Amino acid sequence: MGQPLFTASANLPVFRALAGWRCRDLGPDLAAGLTLAAIAIPEQMATAQLGGFAPSAGFVVFIAGTIGFALFGSSRMLSSGADSTITPIFAGTLALFAANGSPVYFMIAALLALMTGVLMIAAGLFRMGWIANLLSIPVMTGFLAGIAIHIAVSQLPELLGLPRASGNTVQQIASLAAHLGQTNLRTLALGAGVFAVTLIAEKIDARIPGALVALAAGTLLAAVLGWEQRGVAVIGPVAALRPHFAMPDTDIANLVRLLPLALIVAMVAMVQTAATTRGFAGDAPDINGDFIGIGVGNVLSGLVGGFAVNASPPRTGAVAAVGGRSQVAGLLAVAAVAALLLFGTRLLRHIPTAALAGILLFVAQRITNVSLFMKLWTQSRGEILLVLATVAAIAIMPIQLGVSIGILLSLLNGLWSITRARPIEFERIPGTTVWWAENPEQAGDKCDGVLVLAFQAPLAFVNAAVFERDVRAAIDARAGLKLVVLEASSIVTIDFTAAQSLANLIRHCRANGIAFAVARLESTRAERAFAQFGLQTLLADGHLFHSVQDAIETLMPRE
Repeated sequence: MGQPLFTASANLPVFRALAGWRCRDLGPDLAAGLTLAAIAIPEQMATAQLGGFAPSAGFVVFIAGTIGFALFGSSRMLSSGADSTITPIFAGTLALFAANGSPVYFMIAALLALMTGVLMIAAGLFRMGWIANLLSIPVMTGFLAGIAIHIAVSQLPELLGLPRASGNTVQQIASLAAHLGQTNLRTLALGAGVFAVTLIAEKIDARIPGALVALAAGTLLAAVLGWEQRGVAVIGPVAALRPHFAMPDTDIANLVRLLPLALIVAMVAMVQTAATTRGFAGDAPDINGDFIGIGVGNVLSGLVGGFAVNASPPRTGAVAAVGGRSQVAGLLAVAAVAALLLFGTRLLRHIPTAALAGILLFVAQRITNVSLFMKLWTQSRGEILLVLATVAAIAIMPIQLGVSIGILLSLLNGLWSITRARPIEFERIPGTTVWWAENPEQAGDKCDGVLVLAFQAPLAFVNAAVFERDVRAAIDARAGLKLVVLEASSIVTIDFTAAQSLANLIRHCRANGIAFAVARLESTRAERAFAQFGLQTLLADGHLFHSVQDAIETLMPRE
């Protein structure tokens, strides 16, 4: 009873998320597994339908994603499967490759899952967890809000009982507005009721499977009242699937065409996986290991004819809230879903499509972080513009292009913040040996003939010219200057272009009889750059110091 039943091998790191599991953990994992299954069943069906797949396909990818992660993932809580964040991204683009619902569409979707999986596995093996930081919080907030708009617009026809419109988001909204008079009130009441029950259940307790309760109640109500004969559409016969492994048929042309989409889907999946891992993995999250787990889940999903999978923060949160101890909870949920997939699909045929639409609308409102919008509005008006630009790009443009623009905006925002950095002058805090940035509320001390400057950003090609210009101007403006000290604690890296700018400043000081010193070069990357680019040799011997005060006391001539 007390001995662990699973251990992870250092040479073959499988079952890491089960390491240390004991029989006494079965009870908590069983409760978490049943809760996870109750949440996943309606959600996976709805997400599959969102992507143009049979509802039962959501069960297949949940099984593949969960098993793949249990084998190679690191997090003990993380839940993998069909996800409403990435599904709209690839579904809209795959429709350009093949007719929605055609065999070619399913084949390309499976190939995309394989490619996404390979990219994520490579990212994990090469320890590229830093990629998840390329999307800033404002851009990710706008990205999710844009995805939510796509989900809502795609599901409104099902909710209202109207024919599905084609075209971009604006055209679909215009078509819906033109046909509002044809709304089926029974369909609307059913979908709205499912949405309301699911929302209220989550507000009460996230562990309540509100979506499953609402789906079952809505299906029963529609059957008892005979609404199926009164225009309320149902999903219809669902085949009992028995997944089998097969490599999707493809050629080089399809691989090349799908690569940009695979990169985008993998990028978004990595961001969401990293966020989920950090939220539920304790003090030592292994993001790279979880990239591999989600990647293997994607590969398995592709091999069984499924579609791309992702980490799910809400389902992971439910597992943690119930007290799940390991991925055994996920595997028990797989067993429940597999039983339904093999033997219970006839129970699903009378589910109204409006009920699934209600669940997806609930998902859409859940991923729209209104409170974060308000926080950005009050604290960072500039970044709210970044959020709104991302929302507009994703909501109005073709979704793959919109997501690409969102990623580009995030990168440009990061670069812009680095280029805005300027050298600042330091003063000594009175009565101490500490040198700090000038404070208008408290006058600091300065030393005659000494200029202490700091640059609070990485030194790179994007800001090297501005750095050199501003430092040279500050030097030339100071009469009687004898010593320049660069306080370098915030310079975490220096590239080749920046190194040339710094070398030019050192030579400029030397030509004018001014000593140049560097203090608090604390970053090991910056230290390596000093040696690699010859800056250490260019500086006079001993002109690297642990503090600004040491540099001044050592190098300033004493009167």
